[in-house]
Amino acid sequence: MSIQIGLVLFALLTLSACQGQVIPEFDDQNAFHHLEKQCEFGPRVPGTESHLQCRDYLVETLKKYTPHVSEQAFRETIEPGNSAVCYNIIANFHPSETRRILLCAHWDTRPWADRDPDPANHKKPVLGASDGASGVAILLEIARIINIVQPNYGVDIVFFDAEDFGTYGNNNSWALGSKRFAQSLVKNYHPEIGILLDLVGDADQQLYMEQNSYKYARHIVNHVWNIADEMGIETFIPEVMYDVYDDHLNLLEAGIPCIDIIDFDYEYWHTVEDTPDKCSPQSLGNVGKVVLGVLYK
Repeated sequence: MSIQIGLVLFALLTLSACQGQVIPEFDDQNAFHHLEKQCEFGPRVPGTESHLQCRDYLVETLKKYTPHVSEQAFRETIEPGNSAVCYNIIANFHPSETRRILLCAHWDTRPWADRDPDPANHKKPVLGASDGASGVAILLEIARIINIVQPNYGVDIVFFDAEDFGTYGNNNSWALGSKRFAQSLVKNYHPEIGILLDLVGDADQQLYMEQNSYKYARHIVNHVWNIADEMGIETFIPEVMYDVYDDHLNLLEAGIPCIDIIDFDYEYWHTVEDTPDKCSPQSLGNVGKVVLGVLYK
């Protein structure tokens, strides 16, 4: 080996060591397949057959990547006189690792498309391609990856149920699955970072910093958006915009520093038009790559 080649190799190895672990490839097409698969079951409203079918699909998929998969069952009232059993789905990766990251999304969909421009659709259920399926799809792909290449942290992936049948103006009626999860946390569970993904599939993606995330976990928000900037992912916009009541608030109240990555400027939110054709693999890939950056940098 010549001295010149040796110096080049030394420089490359040194650069690799300084930058840390190589970030694995995120397969956005595989993630989009998971989005479409969830939507094929139909609206995932608690108490319906499609809800149970999707639950089984999520559990079976996660079990391909870790044996540590469990369900937290609980009953909630969807509307007066109508209750259903709901399920938080929990998957733990590398449980012996003390440094941990919590990744989460809700997997249920809204029973009523009550923000649809056509009043005739207001009692129809929402398919929820972006509002639910997109975040879950990204995390299923990340589960596959962290099973192959161990990240710098142990990872806990949680799919929350019963997030989306609340009443506007009544915050206590939303995000019931994450509330149950937060109430059941063991005292020694202290993830360093929590990331919630919601409404992230929009083909016209714009990811501003959410106000509560920035107020209570600013260091994580800045870290995540800095990683996006380093990767050249321009859909992460470093401006604080929306104030969203979402699953991350229950986790913040429980002492978990959790942020919400959300594209709340989505015109199909809570309408019958929240369908896979409004989403894109690239949008899923944008978010998935940044989350992998957090796990592996």
